[in-house]
Amino acid sequence: MPRPPPSRRPLRHAPRRHLLPAPTRPISLTKPIGAPPAFGERDITETDNDLTRQHTGEPIGERITVSGRLLDRAGRPQRGQLIEIWQANSAGRYAHRREQHDAPLDPNFTGVGRTLTDTDGFYRFTTIQPGPYPWRNHLNAWRPAHIHFSLFGSAFTQRLVTQMYFPNDPLFPYDPILQSVTDDAARQRLVATYDHSLSVPEFSLGYHWDIVLDGPAATWIEEGR
Repeated sequence: MPRPPPSRRPLRHAPRRHLLPAPTRPISLTKPIGAPPAFGERDITETDNDLTRQHTGEPIGERITVSGRLLDRAGRPQRGQLIEIWQANSAGRYAHRREQHDAPLDPNFTGVGRTLTDTDGFYRFTTIQPGPYPWRNHLNAWRPAHIHFSLFGSAFTQRLVTQMYFPNDPLFPYDPILQSVTDDAARQRLVATYDHSLSVPEFSLGYHWDIVLDGPAATWIEEGR
């Protein structure tokens, strides 16, 4: 059977000018730990880690500064890693369309932030002290005040999610999520420490919370995330 003649369609639809190279930052699954993710410094704005400056007005509530280090099991800092947070406002309500708590919304607080760890593994957020909220898990169920943390490793397919709590919260014994961490030492590692050196004069109170990725002192991570 004779071979068909080559198609001329590709020639008619081929570009008539040289292609321009587009800047890309491909995600690698084999990057060494500590290598910066595809989401880099040029994508972070100056207000992304300050949740009190993302709107035209001042949010309602007590301003706080949360800072710490992202470390591996040997205590080595993990630089250039993307950390995201989300939280309820000072009344205990999330800015989400599926939120069912009838506490007031704050038009000047969305409750979402992000930052990259620096060369020493430090991160820093300025935000509002979140309020506790009811969650209908059982009779008179209330969640303690907390901030959700999302950590990206060397690629966006490597994501860990955990929660940071505040010291001396009376709701700790009544919270099934926190009590599901059966090891007392691991549970205590989820609670931030008040750090007066992080408090900003006339502005905010400071809390320190380190995140350890693995090893015997690892920070508890939510399953299925």
